[in-house]
Formats: sequence, structure tokens, C-alpha cells
Amino acid sequence: MIRPLAQKDLPQLVELLSWMDQDASRGVLAPESRSPEGLYWEVMALGGEADWETLAIEEDGRLVGYAALYSFWEGGVLEGPVVRGPEGKKLLERIIARAKARGYPTLHAFPQESNRPLRQMLEEAGFAAQHTTYFFAILRADLTYPPPPDVRIVADEPPDPEVYRQLYQACEDNWAQRLSWSDEELMEHFEDREVTLLVAYRFADGALHEALGMVELERDDDWAEIAYIGVIPERRGQGIGRALLGAAAKLAFADPQVQKLRVRAHDHEKAAMELYKQLGFRLEEAVVTYTLDLDQA
Repeated sequence: MIRPLAQKDLPQLVELLSWMDQDASRGVLAPESRSPEGLYWEVMALGGEADWETLAIEEDGRLVGYAALYSFWEGGVLEGPVVRGPEGKKLLERIIARAKARGYPTLHAFPQESNRPLRQMLEEAGFAAQHTTYFFAILRADLTYPPPPDVRIVADEPPDPEVYRQLYQACEDNWAQRLSWSDEELMEHFEDREVTLLVAYRFADGALHEALGMVELERDDDWAEIAYIGVIPERRGQGIGRALLGAAAKLAFADPQVQKLRVRAHDHEKAAMELYKQLGFRLEEAVVTYTLDLDQA
């Protein structure tokens, strides 16, 4: 039986998510919490405020499937499905129907690269793979690297929203998410004490000139993540990106609580992935982004 998720299901949802965690080939975008209390705030309470809709599969009184739907950009995101048993297709069909009913033009899904059964199910339902994102991590390490003589790296806090957008767009054609943020949303993001923007500027005659690259660092308890790192095309291959990475790592590990630094790279960023491996980063996970055009489904 497919029905809305209820608060009484949360202990069994913990069991289902723990089962998923045991094998990377079952992995997909799912709640982070692994306790009933944490899931309540993530899925039931806060989830409801964020326009979430959750579905569960119940068989003989046991929770064997979970999926959620919520808004993202102009479309929707599919969380899961995580299913023990053969009913995954029915749950996926129900979520797609709900996404259409909401009027979403697109629906996005994020399975692990190794989750072949779910990827096949998504493709049979009409989802198309867009790209793969590889997540690397390294424990505390000295990654410092000097920038070129004509470059200075400084913390840009708070950044000018329009200057940030121009640099963001110049660093990578495929970056788009932050371009839709308002000035207020950008300022609120960078006012967070756990977020730092480092910018590489051309330095001449004792002054900073145009921006050449950026790295955005986000901290969370005992780990930190590089959300974005990029250099404008005409200055690539000169060590600026490597210096930005080193500056971000130095800042992250200056906090004794931070034990791990994470970075990410899309499948077309071969040079970045090779650099991370050479520096000692280890691949933690690979996630495939799928998109379904609901107008055509």
C-alpha cells in the first residue's frame, strides 16, 4: 500500500535508510538524519514548511519504501525512492503523477552512480542522465600553494552581489543556481559565519584590480566543503585554482574541529579530478543527475 508518510513510521524509516547505507548500490538522495527525532524535523516538521510531500510503501505493517517530492528552482526534486522489494516502480509512478499535478515542468533525481537498478528504472520512466558529480574528501593536510606573483587571494566579505554574479558566470558556463538568487538572498547567504568567499584578484601597482577566480567554503561541525571553485578562462593553467584550493584548505583546517575537506567535480572536469587525486583526495561518492521533462512524460 502506498500512502503518505506518518510520524509513527519514523523508527522504521531509520531502519530503511540504514539498510540503504549498507550498500552504495542502493544509494540515492535521501534524508540525512538517522534518528526518529532528526527525521521528524527534517522530513515531517521542516519538510512540510518547505513544500515537501512524502510517500511510503507499507507491506504487512512494515515500512518498505520511501520517497519525497519538493520544489527546486522551477521544477521538482525526487528524494529517493528507497525501496526494499519490487514496488519501486509503482512508487516512482505515483511521485511522477504528483509532480505533474503540481504543474512542475521538470523533475530531478539523484541516484548514486552504482545504483544500477534505480538508474534503469528512472531511464525506463523517461528520465535522462545529465551529468555525474564526483565527491572527493581529504583529512587534515597542508595544501598551501603560492599564487602567481601578480595575484592576491583575499576574503571578500560581504561581496557585491552584481560583481559576484559576473565572476560566478565567468568562472564556469555550467554554473546557474546562484544566478537566480536575489541580492538579498546572496547577502543573507554570505552573512552566514560558516560561509566564506575567497577571491583571487590581479595585483598591480600596490592595488587589487579585476577578479580572476573564486572559491566558496562552507563549514559544518567537523567537516568543510568547497561549494564552488573556478578561474576565468584566460587565466586558467597558471596555478590560480591550485592556490585557491590551498587557501580554502588552510582556512578550513585553521578550525581544529574541522577534520575533513570535501570537494566536487563534474564528469567534464577531468583536470580538476586528476589534481584532487594527486593531492591525496579520495573519492567518496558519485551522483548522477537525472531530469524528466514532465511536459513530454
